Amino acid sequence: MTIITRRGATQGLAAILALGAAPPVLAQSKTVLKLGHLANEDNTWHKASLKFAEEVVKRTNGAIEIRVFPNEQLGKETDLIKGIQLGTVDFTITGESLQNWAPSAALLAVPYAVKDVAHLDKVVQGKVGEAIAGNIEDKTRLRTLCYFARGPRNLTANRVIAKPEELNGLKLRVPNVPLFVKFWDTLGAKPTPMAFSEVFTSLQNHTIDAQENPLALIKSASFYEVQSVLNRTEHVVSWIYLVGGSRKLGRLPEAQQKAIAEAAKLAQEYERELFLADEKKLAEELQAKGMKFAEVDKEAYAAKGRPAVAAALPDEVRPLYEQILATA
Repeated sequence: MTIITRRGATQGLAAILALGAAPPVLAQSKTVLKLGHLANEDNTWHKASLKFAEEVVKRTNGAIEIRVFPNEQLGKETDLIKGIQLGTVDFTITGESLQNWAPSAALLAVPYAVKDVAHLDKVVQGKVGEAIAGNIEDKTRLRTLCYFARGPRNLTANRVIAKPEELNGLKLRVPNVPLFVKFWDTLGAKPTPMAFSEVFTSLQNHTIDAQENPLALIKSASFYEVQSVLNRTEHVVSWIYLVGGSRKLGRLPEAQQKAIAEAAKLAQEYERELFLADEKKLAEELQAKGMKFAEVDKEAYAAKGRPAVAAALPDEVRPLYEQILATA
């Protein structure tokens, strides 16, 4: 079997056909796509990205190769979103940052909207999730391919805080997110926006008394050295999307688009297994480091904070928030 490139193929094909030989097989050019994200190589998102790339190669018989770039190698999250819109990047992993373009993306991380991972799946796979994904694609030209659950945010301090009334003006570091500030202020704390890099030292010198973050960040930042109690508030259960540029994906052959969609679903399933195992391991490791895990009255926290959350959300987003709360 003769293999030739497309260049000069017309003349070569005519000559071969004139001799009565079988037509040659033209060498197919490979499509290379780039996936950039902010996580490091140990993160489950990165491992799922590699799984996604592996499955795409397999399902397209090598016609599409996806190269994965972790650690913000291709830029920060906002840069990657813009890069996809410009066509310089093809995929990324992103979440509520998309609210800068699509207001409904704010719902990806709202205090006491999603109860747990099982509830999250119902929300994202239901009508609310369809509406959010549609709003994102309409406003950003990013197609949501699959989603990953994120570790719930928990409140750490040096005492048990079982009910919001026990916050008692607690100086609490929060990210610079207006919704989070309003939520904790309503609960009775004194929320203090602060860069993550400053949190450990501020806890150590008692500039602040507490902080809230997922287990992974609590461990990686060694907060167990300056915080003795992890209050299992689980006040934000959120998710994040693997997205691709809808224009570029739309130009691919239908079979390749299908292959990418199937690969993304397999990556989602793979990441979920890693995520659940990782959350269990993190809890065990933090407890082994000496942290006490305390159960709290999550319903009391939620009930007291929800009016502030609803008031802080844009009018166009509030109906979807109410649908999340109503999702059984």
